[in-house]
Amino acid sequence: MKVKTILVSQPKPKVENSPYFELEQRQKVKIDFIPFIHVEGESSKEVRLQKVDLKDYTAIILTSRNAVDHFFRIAEEMRFKVPDSLKYFCQSEAVAYYLQKYVVYRKRKIYVGKRTFSEMAPIIKKYKNEKFLLPSSDKLKAEVPDTLNKLGVDWKQATFYRTVVSDLSHLEEVFYDILVFFSPSGIESLFKNFPNFKQNNTRIAVFGATTVKAAKEAGLNIDIQAPTPETPSMTMALEKYIKSVNKK
Repeated sequence: MKVKTILVSQPKPKVENSPYFELEQRQKVKIDFIPFIHVEGESSKEVRLQKVDLKDYTAIILTSRNAVDHFFRIAEEMRFKVPDSLKYFCQSEAVAYYLQKYVVYRKRKIYVGKRTFSEMAPIIKKYKNEKFLLPSSDKLKAEVPDTLNKLGVDWKQATFYRTVVSDLSHLEEVFYDILVFFSPSGIESLFKNFPNFKQNNTRIAVFGATTVKAAKEAGLNIDIQAPTPETPSMTMALEKYIKSVNKK
């Protein structure tokens, strides 16, 4: 069956030259963006109940832009003046770049990983005497605590925000040729919103091994998968599939 409509379970890209917009034009398909999950911040009271006192920590581990936003939000709510001496360990360049929203980059001690959390291990290992705080969501990848425990550093995880299922009731009678998922939480949201969901002729696209696993466990047939050596991005995987089915 030909592909005419695609639903991406993420917010619409803010950049004008997004690969999704280019894909839409090249392949003459309609792409909608609706987040299946969203983030809600914990209150400073809820963070305090986790026995977190920000002044006790000398270093912060930031794994995402959400972590950056909610760390500084909680600091403000607690009326905690973030000291200039605080060290920031950012999982990727994207997170480190985003940190500039809150701090003067060149005046802070910022250490940047490559992409995955395990790749940060050699950097963190050099600073074993620091006391690390990991502000995160309620859904933390097992790789993170495993890596930190193996390093033997003094660290504490605290939930600063939660991943919440979005209300998708407005999609009850709307059907797409392809649904695109990027996390197990997205799959969970689909079935929480539509417990009786039947795949039928809907094609399922998934990004990442944990999303593949969640889709299979939910009984979904996966038609499009990324990243692969041939299609490292989701847009490339979608385009390859669309070309193969729409030319028939």
